[in-house]
Parts: sequence; C-alpha cells; structure tokens
Amino acid sequence: MPTLGQRLAKALAARGVTTLFGIPGVHNVELYRGIEAAGLSHVLARHEQGAGFMADGYARVTGQPGVALVISGPGLTNIMTPMAQAWSDSVPMLVISATLEARDRGARIGRLHDMPDQEGAARAASGQSFTASTPAMLWDQLEAAFASFAQARPGPVHIQIPLDVLAAEAGPAPAPRPLPRRPGADAVALSDAARMIAAAKRPLMVLGGGAWSGAEGLSALSERASIPLFTTYAARGIAAPDHPMWLGATLARARAAEVFARADLVIAIGTELAETDLWRAHPGHDCPMIRVDIDPAQLSARHRADLAICADAGAFAGALDMPDESRSAWTQKEVRAWRDNLTASAMQERPEPARVIPHLTEALTPRSCVVSDMTGLAYLGKEVVPLPQGARWHHPFGFGTLGYGLPAAIGAKVADPAREVICIAGDYGLQYTIQELGTAVELGLGLPILLWDNAKLGEIEVAMQTAQMPPIAIAAQNPDFVALARAYGAAGCELARLRDLGAVLRDAFAADRPMLIRITPETPE
Repeated sequence: MPTLGQRLAKALAARGVTTLFGIPGVHNVELYRGIEAAGLSHVLARHEQGAGFMADGYARVTGQPGVALVISGPGLTNIMTPMAQAWSDSVPMLVISATLEARDRGARIGRLHDMPDQEGAARAASGQSFTASTPAMLWDQLEAAFASFAQARPGPVHIQIPLDVLAAEAGPAPAPRPLPRRPGADAVALSDAARMIAAAKRPLMVLGGGAWSGAEGLSALSERASIPLFTTYAARGIAAPDHPMWLGATLARARAAEVFARADLVIAIGTELAETDLWRAHPGHDCPMIRVDIDPAQLSARHRADLAICADAGAFAGALDMPDESRSAWTQKEVRAWRDNLTASAMQERPEPARVIPHLTEALTPRSCVVSDMTGLAYLGKEVVPLPQGARWHHPFGFGTLGYGLPAAIGAKVADPAREVICIAGDYGLQYTIQELGTAVELGLGLPILLWDNAKLGEIEVAMQTAQMPPIAIAAQNPDFVALARAYGAAGCELARLRDLGAVLRDAFAADRPMLIRITPETPE
C-alpha cells in the first residue's frame, strides 16, 4: 500500500496543484516519493527562503496557492520569512514540512532538527499552522486550507506531518469537496452604497490588492461616474495608464492628503489603507467612508467606515446598481493635474533612479511582469511607471523583505513562461538570494535581472541623514556582479547607455538563460 507521502502528492494534484518548490532532505524524502507518479513538477531551490519566494511569485501570477516542501527544523525556519511576507501581502501559500514524532518533539534529547515548538514558530509567521497526527487530520487540514484560499482573505498555511505518520501506509485521500464561494454584499448594503455614491459631489475611490476580482467593473464605474481613482501599489494595473480618472499609485505622496481633503465621500475597496500604502497616519479626508473588504477585521480597523460591507470586490462591483446619469463634479483636467503633480514629486525625490524610469517605461508591454526587490529603483518605479493594460508589478509591499525579487521572479516565470518577467533588485538585496541564479539557469529561463548598483544602502543613508546622524554601516564590499552571474552560467553585462535598455531586455527575453544587467547612477543616457 502507498505511503501517506505518496497519497499526499495525488491529493495535491487532485486540487489543481501542478508545481512544487522546495529542497529534499532526510526528513522529508517521503514527501517526494509520489511526486512523479502524481504528475507534479518540482523546482529545486538553493535555499528554503528562495523556495518560499518562488511559491509567492507563482501564486501572485496564477492566483492559485504556491506550494513549498521543506524539511523540519532549519528548513522551516528558513522559509518563515517568505511565509510572513505572504501573510502581509495576502498571498495564498501552502508550506508542507516534516516534524519529529510526537514522543520526541521538543524533548531536547538530541534528535536531528528538533526545536521547542515548530508548529508554534510557523504560526507566528503565518497565522495558520497545524500538525497532521493522522491521515484523517491531514485530509481535513488540506481541505480547510484550500477552502480558505478560495473563500477568505488569502494567506499562508503550514501543515507539518510527523515522520512516522508520513512514512506509514495510508489509504487514498477523499475526493476534494466543492470549494466555497466568496461572500457577496447584501442588498441593503448595496442600496446604501449606491445612494451614498450617487449623492456625493466629489467621491474618491481607492482600490487595493483585494479589488482585483472587481477590476473591470470598478475601473469602468470610475470612468463612467467621473470618480477619481487611486490604486495602491498592490493594485497597480487595475486602471489603464490612459484612464482619465486615474490618480496613479501615488497615495504615499504628502500632497495626496489634499486630494482626500477635497472629497465628500471616500470609497475604499480591498485595501488596508496601511502604513506602507500611505506613509502617514491618516488618508486626509474629513467625510464619510465606505469600506468593502473580504476580511471583516479590516472593516473595524483604524480607518473607521461609515458603511462597512464584508464582501468580495467582484461581487460588490457586479451587483452595485448605479444610475447611468450619475456624474461627480471632478473633471478629467483636474485629475490629470493632480496625477502629474504627484508623479513629479516622486521623481524629484529620487533623482538618480529617476533617470532610468523613462527607459524602463518605454520597454514595457502588455505582457510585462515586473517583480521587484527592496531598492530605490523599485520604490520609485512601482509608484510612477505607467503599466500598459495587462502588465503587472509585484513587490514585497507589506513585510518589505530584502531578497524577494530574484526568487519571486523565477516563480512568476515558471507560472507563465510567455510573460516578459523582469526582476529589479538592488546590490544589497540581490545578495540575500543570489544563489537562486543557479535555479534560473537550470530551468533555462529568459529572465532579465536589472541590478540597481549604487554600492550602498542608499535608502538607509538618507534615513540616517534625515535623523541628523552620520551614515553608519551603509556601504559594503560588493562582488563583480557580472562575473558572478557568468560563474553561475547566466549572462551578464554592464548597460552601456540607458537608452539601450529596451534592446537589451528584448535580447534577454529571447535567451535560454537569465541575464544580469548592471545599472549604476553613473550609467550614461
């Protein structure tokens, strides 16, 4: 009879999983026994943190959970940073690990990979962590995880399986149950929302990452009713760059508060209005607010809603019945002036990477997918680069961890090989996970890596100067990045001129290996 590990592989395949990310070890070999027979592919990462970020990038592109396999102990602790990133950014991720047998777990008797509370440690990073002490518990936990991915606010789930349970013979998993649907808005709430929006003279809309399911309807409503629209960084791409009422992804600009102050109603959909969205304590409005969110906790969060609707954004947009003649007092000229002003403010704040922005913008197409790390070029780009309709930009928005860009870009490219995936990383962040170049080479990915190399922690230098202290520990000895890329089997080049960026990117997309493209503040036009 097959082992539980073999049964698990088939259960994952039955739930639509096709790709796994991970690293095999002595404690999780039974997770690997059934992979090929189940028809699953496996991407071998160079570090569990890389595996987790690959699963994150894969999930963001497909909308399906990214699945990672890790060993007990250090394998799990290594992937906890990606789990926390997925929790922060509402990314569906399933991490499956081994754990010691119940009799020895946390006993401190010298067992390999033991730790005081592995389940609790994973819960601290992900919010949801379970131990499958029997096959029946595993099937229930798996069912609950996929139901949560489908119905609730997405996030990571960790399931650990004791070594003896994992290797034991087990019967087949039950067939997957039908997945639950996301909640829709009740009729009274919809009527109230329509009445408030129609009565407002200067309504203002804010769409976050939770609004993607209603992207088409909400974007159309904004244009039809002349409602100005901010998108958070996570909602980049919902509004086309030529949308006449789009204010940009410029919520964090100080003067954006003045736009809010002019509103007589704010409609916030699928957004936390978090610190990392605003970088100020309050959006700036002094008027009623409608909040629509799938997570009921958000509706009672710090930005109080006058009308709180717990619903999926797509269900809300599809059921909202607005009069065709409803028009606000905002004008397209007014909105365009604000967008230009806010964008110019961001460009002026970061003059060095601002030189790259026009060339990056010109190189993007509807098939582009930018995956960025924590670096100055990305901070500016995700705020001001107009994405063509269909393009996407993914970033470690909430948790803000260095090292995200390269492995997440690998996951995105694995998810959709036809996408023109571009990784943007800084010289410091890239070194957190640069070993995943080996994975990209092994997979033959035509993946350009734009390296913004200012030879220092530039943002930290500015923060220290702002705090009126001399910059300390902000510069490190960098390697020869181009030579290092070539050592992994990738291509590498110094960008000779910024205006050559588009041509170099096209060559990189057509290649059968990744290409590191080094750009510095001194790279000429």
